[in-house]
Amino acid sequence: MMIGAPPDGRGGPHVFMDDVEDPVLSADDRHHLSRVLRLRDGDALTVCDAAGRWRPASFGDLLVVTGDVVEVPPPAREVAVGFALIKSGRPELVVQKLTELGVDRILLLSAERSVVMWDEGKAAVQLHRLTRVVREAGMQSRRVRLPVLEPLRQASVVARDPTVAMAEPGGSGLDGDVGVLLIGPEGGWTEAELGDRRRVGLGSTVLRAETAAIAAGALMVALRDARVSAGS
Repeated sequence: MMIGAPPDGRGGPHVFMDDVEDPVLSADDRHHLSRVLRLRDGDALTVCDAAGRWRPASFGDLLVVTGDVVEVPPPAREVAVGFALIKSGRPELVVQKLTELGVDRILLLSAERSVVMWDEGKAAVQLHRLTRVVREAGMQSRRVRLPVLEPLRQASVVARDPTVAMAEPGGSGLDGDVGVLLIGPEGGWTEAELGDRRRVGLGSTVLRAETAAIAAGALMVALRDARVSAGS
């Protein structure tokens, strides 16, 4: 096993499975690769356990491994984004983009001004659906670790964590002290929810809820990975 980097786009499609030592495609993944992506016997792909280990292989009735297992070290620190439920298909969009960006945890929130409300049954169905979105987005973006998608919780409960900050117009700049950034609903946070918690601004304009969540993910990952500095 080697220590290395995530696979790039030159290795073919990227697929998650339980065991990269003895990789076996699921029926759904095999159908997608052969029928949708039109892979043929001998075409390259990468297989990954979604826990930091991947290796190159070639497609066929049985997968053939073509290289050693590569282990990618975890990020220097975890970053998380929570967002209050939003209408229509926008939760799917947010979860997809946060996965692509490299966020480590995604939190689904219920807020006092949330227009969308899920009962226990709907929350379970939606969590299952969004978990599939995470997996598909992780394969598309060639992640080697999938983010944890957390079940729906009250924002006020999540905000008790001292590393949490609330996205709010006019707030301070983002820095490495913020481990979790929460994005409010369309109507914004109430004063009770904000309390004396740290407030972080995401720019000089008013953003839609889904735009704010995606911007938060991009900024937090870029700051964590030293692609930007806190003072820039």
